Amino acid sequence: MGTNQKPEEPTKKELPYTAKVWQTIAIVALLVVVILILRVAFGVLLMALAGSLMAVYFHGLAGMIERKTRLSRKFAMIISVTGTIVIMGLLVWFIGAKIQTQVAQLSNTLPHTVSSVKAKLDQSLAGQKLLEYSSGDNSKKLLDTVQTFFSTSFGVLGDMYIVLFLGIFFTASPSLYKDGIMVLVPAKQKQVAQVIMDRISLALKGWLKGMLLSMVLITILITIGLTIVGVPAALVLGLITGILEIVPNLGPLIAMIPGVLLGFTMSTNIAIIVAIIYIASQTIVANIVTPLIQKKMINLPPALTLISQLIMGTLSGALGIILAVPLLAILIIMVDELYVKKISEIKAG
Repeated sequence: MGTNQKPEEPTKKELPYTAKVWQTIAIVALLVVVILILRVAFGVLLMALAGSLMAVYFHGLAGMIERKTRLSRKFAMIISVTGTIVIMGLLVWFIGAKIQTQVAQLSNTLPHTVSSVKAKLDQSLAGQKLLEYSSGDNSKKLLDTVQTFFSTSFGVLGDMYIVLFLGIFFTASPSLYKDGIMVLVPAKQKQVAQVIMDRISLALKGWLKGMLLSMVLITILITIGLTIVGVPAALVLGLITGILEIVPNLGPLIAMIPGVLLGFTMSTNIAIIVAIIYIASQTIVANIVTPLIQKKMINLPPALTLISQLIMGTLSGALGIILAVPLLAILIIMVDELYVKKISEIKAG
């Protein structure tokens, strides 16, 4: 009688202890090298993201031109890119002299303004405590933090130049880069990757549209409000507020400081009015623009947004702070698609 005996499974040959040690060292060394490369190249990756946002803007504007004028997509794209560059150049040309004058005025006024505010604060006990805290080591720490936040790897103008040309390259042939990413994705995951890319594209379009609208609106409101009150350099202060609007939470607070300081040189009442103008303008913009952004973008917790800005500001300066929100949105979308939905499917099954 024959018995069915299972064939013996081949025993796995274990590596000797020395080989295991070297294998572990090699893995750790590889991880360290990858982390160092990512750290060095992180600024470049951020500029690539900024270039992608620029391409999103060019495509969005071209789509609007195409719908309004019935022009071909190619001509609409050319108008979108060249028109944006020409308009920006004309704005700098026409209002550049006025901005330069007001910047010089602001530079000459602020040192005296700071001295006046210090003198007024020194008259009260609370003011003296505030001055004591903001002087010495605390002042140096604050200055170092600001310098870290607002420093960039290639300089602001260099970054803008690179981002503009990256945006033009991405605009010229977006499918080339999208297809390149999809080639790297395994066949079984291509559908999920396409869903992630579509969600990210929709979120970035909504964020960019909302940011551009809020920047223009807040610049107009602040400039008009400060001009009516009679605060000097109103146009420059409005532009500063508009630019800093791209930085949620931190931007509006930083933008308000020079305006309120200049208001103090006129009178305490004017400073209070200026603060009210900033707060009211931010409230108006938030009520108009925030619902527009939330329609297209996922809801981001404010605390998580602030934490991401602090981390990105420490790592990459101004560019990191500006791109912290879209980066956070991309991360949340990827976690939702690759982890949360998978967990939900497993629980449902």
